[in-house]
Amino acid sequence: MSHDSNNYRGVICSNMKTYGVANRWMPLVGWMFLIFVGSTDVLSAEQTSRFAFPFLLWLDPQISAATITPIHFALRKLGHFAEYAILAALLWCALRGTLIAFRSFVIAGFVFFASAVFAASDEIHQSFVPSRTASPNDVMIDICGAAIALALCVALRRRSQRQIRIRG
Repeated sequence: MSHDSNNYRGVICSNMKTYGVANRWMPLVGWMFLIFVGSTDVLSAEQTSRFAFPFLLWLDPQISAATITPIHFALRKLGHFAEYAILAALLWCALRGTLIAFRSFVIAGFVFFASAVFAASDEIHQSFVPSRTASPNDVMIDICGAAIALALCVALRRRSQRQIRIRG
């Protein structure tokens, strides 16, 4: 009886470990997939303008096309910033749960580097899509989004460590 019980416990622990790994890494993989799909024609300026222009006209029927165009441009750049901030935060969370022995700054350095490489590869991918253009400026915006998210992640980590030291 105890032999069966030990096997059952081993299966449960194994499943819990697998769940923990999937729980940490699947959101990141899903987000990377969304970024990749967004680099196709799906989120090109032409496609997003089909939603942005009518929405902005709904907000202000008197708005001119000359005003809508820079707003649309700014929203697209804000999208770059936000998508890479989210990417960096998801990668941070995945690595913090996986590389427990590493210091926060080592993980932050790796996350920053990986986010920059992914941003550059995303722009290279866009250069092969006829309706898209690759831009080093977009890579810089992406990197800024990742850097801001990482700064927040490190600050929150340090704050939680201080609170643990105060309580313990």
